[in-house]
Amino acid sequence: MAVELAADRAIFLADFGVTATYAPSFGPEKSITVIFDNEYLDVDVGGSVAFATQQPKILARDGDVSGMKEGDVITIASVDYTIRVVMPDGTGMTEIMLEKDPWLT
Repeated sequence: MAVELAADRAIFLADFGVTATYAPSFGPEKSITVIFDNEYLDVDVGGSVAFATQQPKILARDGDVSGMKEGDVITIASVDYTIRVVMPDGTGMTEIMLEKDPWLT
């Protein structure tokens, strides 16, 4: 059971979030507030050359992303991302792994 209330999660997103536009496969687009993270990760591919890649992801309230599934599109700061993994964390929040699609942007 989550310690914080839905109101606490809303305040957290209001303080640190950005607006994203979610476009489900079926149905109208909607704007939601999310925490966006696009960190670089080291990738060990062997050899002597270092390699890094970005791993875009968002954190959102469960109610804002209910029905979200792989293949749907979300737009953040005018960049389109394809939803790849939807992971509710059991606290009322969902982490969503994204993929930037160069053909969408």
